[in-house]
Amino acid sequence: MNPKRVAILVSGGGSNMVALLDSMTADHPARPCLVLSNNHDAGGLVKAAERHVPTAVVDHRPFKGDRAAFEIDLNKMLEDANPDIICLAGFMRILTPAFMDKWQGRILNIHPSLLPKYRGLNTHERALDAGDAEHGCTVHEATGALDDGPILGQARLKILRDDTPDSLAARVLKLEHALYPMVLRRFASGQREPIFLQ
Repeated sequence: MNPKRVAILVSGGGSNMVALLDSMTADHPARPCLVLSNNHDAGGLVKAAERHVPTAVVDHRPFKGDRAAFEIDLNKMLEDANPDIICLAGFMRILTPAFMDKWQGRILNIHPSLLPKYRGLNTHERALDAGDAEHGCTVHEATGALDDGPILGQARLKILRDDTPDSLAARVLKLEHALYPMVLRRFASGQREPIFLQ
């Protein structure tokens, strides 16, 4: 069976993208076909090129808030690459329900909280402010609603007494790098049951 084709969308340095790319070797049921960014300066583009993965950019800035027009160009790049799976890996643009509907059932996202807690931004600060005992990250099927959709995996850690938002973010990021490749491998082989890492 041919490997599934994976497109990864990034806006910045792409550390989760690197974890995904470096996992797609040997008997992995998927292979990268494109790394796509909305930012010409995204460090992830360089890292993808170093790994001989095709890259492309659709800069959102010329569209000045016209999301539909931006997504027309984004869709064209994706259609040309013909992915079976799209992984959002630090892609810092909100995608419209129309875009999500087009790729429904094929988009994965990673979010730095134990969803359904703390959708959106500043998740580490919010977990600390709430006095939570645990925090972590979630990989889910992305839908038209922000940080929503079927959960495919979660990894959790205990919040330490001296944790700051930065220290917590760094510890959660290590969990993300372990969880996202695991979920992608399972998803690409047809497994949708969630996995939980402690």
